[in-house]
Amino acid sequence: MDVTGLLDPLPLWAIFVLSVGIALLSVEVGYRVARNRQQHGSEEQASLVGGMVGPTLGLLAFMLAFTFGLAGSRFEDRRQVMLSEANAVGTAYLRAKLLPEPMRTDAQNLLREYVDVRLEAVQPGKLDQALVKSEELHNKLWSVAMATAEKERSAITSIFIQSLNEVIDLHAERVMAGLRSRVPAIIWIVLYVLAILAMGMMGYHTGLANSKRSLAVIALILGFSSVLFLIADLDRPGQGTLQVSQHAMIDLRNSMK
Repeated sequence: MDVTGLLDPLPLWAIFVLSVGIALLSVEVGYRVARNRQQHGSEEQASLVGGMVGPTLGLLAFMLAFTFGLAGSRFEDRRQVMLSEANAVGTAYLRAKLLPEPMRTDAQNLLREYVDVRLEAVQPGKLDQALVKSEELHNKLWSVAMATAEKERSAITSIFIQSLNEVIDLHAERVMAGLRSRVPAIIWIVLYVLAILAMGMMGYHTGLANSKRSLAVIALILGFSSVLFLIADLDRPGQGTLQVSQHAMIDLRNSMK
């Protein structure tokens, strides 16, 4: 399933390096433009430009906070839906013990296999295969449920079918939360445009003030790039350093033994 974000072709370390490079280049270009204008007789006042630098940096900070909150909320959504799926599969497994044979054994074996497939899905390069296998297991489990309903129409059969239906629904929710709920490309574009403008204005103001380039600008650029790195990391399910823990699903698999 090819669902990618705007920056997905780049590794995370490259995003950090690229952000630092763009910010440094913007500051330098702004500085040189200001010095060039002064050499050609421009009388632009640095105080007026300084009054615009602050609001621009504030707008950039707001955009960073908004994007970080968006990526963080979607990371939490992935964690919650994984926990809900583990609980739903566990409930279906327990209720399958109440089914008559041979449906009981078939359902339990399929649910154990289903948990293994869900754990494999988070491993690099196995996502597409795991999604296809999950849908195949849905069909097999539903066939078991239909066979049970034909053999014995009871309250136990009904609650098992209800649990199985919840498992299938949560599969769709997890696919949506994990693969399709990404930071939109337009937000990344606006974020980088604002960063270029803000850093360029900082350099322009420094050039107009006839002051040397400050090392404090380096600290600001590193901080800005670090936040972008974290946002990109949060927005990449199955990659990076910030990943949803699979302990709930692992504990469920151990309990099925």
